[in-house]
Amino acid sequence: KVLWTVLVTILGYASSLPVGDDSICTAEELAKYRIIFTGKWSQTAFPKQYPLYRPPAQWSSLLGVTHSSDYCMWKKNEYASNGVRDFAEKGEAWALMKEIEEAGEKIQSVHGIFSAPAISSGIGQTSTELEVHPRHPLVSFVVRIVPSPDWFVGVDSLNLCEGDHWMDEVSVDLFPYDAGTDSGFTFSSPNFATIPQDTVTEITCSSPSHPANSFYYPKLKILPPIAQVTMVKIKKSQLGLSAPYINLPAKSNEIIDSGS
Repeated sequence: KVLWTVLVTILGYASSLPVGDDSICTAEELAKYRIIFTGKWSQTAFPKQYPLYRPPAQWSSLLGVTHSSDYCMWKKNEYASNGVRDFAEKGEAWALMKEIEEAGEKIQSVHGIFSAPAISSGIGQTSTELEVHPRHPLVSFVVRIVPSPDWFVGVDSLNLCEGDHWMDEVSVDLFPYDAGTDSGFTFSSPNFATIPQDTVTEITCSSPSHPANSFYYPKLKILPPIAQVTMVKIKKSQLGLSAPYINLPAKSNEIIDSGS
């Protein structure tokens, strides 16, 4: 397994502001954040077909990018790139990293790449640092759900800039997505390519509407979050110092479903 270390590769700045939602960012300087990914995938919260061995429930390394609106790592209801497919299906990051680097070189839409180590269980934390720029205030990342056919969690183009300042802290509950490249219904489904490829879709308690679906809980209105991400702005006085490991209080996300 490859445990990714921080890559923070500066890929160049655009000579002019890109056209898009991020063009309104008027913050004057760079900002650094500590990003903490918290896995909440427990057998209590998600009892159906919970993977206990070969392999047990766990999370891949986190791979992310800071960018402008000219770049898109992944988007709901659109087709996943080959790089996102390889990452969602096998946890292989090379193709996705190449796509990111090419975007940075071609249209200067990427500011930096960041990554955090894998988590060897369904519950746990991993963290790293990232840097955003007024012309590149958006954050996107993916984490593969292991085991699964092509399922992942992540954020798409989360803007950390509000007008003329950077947000101090942002937390987002994460829910499972299907990359649309493998047709398996369960965590341990064998490889079965989706032909033709489907778009990226959110997995819910009722979709796919099939009792074999590992996330199928028809008595629920909504799945509990399977993970959470928090981004905390690092103050200037802390720059250059080792950022503390933040142990976020766990909020209950247990499923109460006697029919599971």
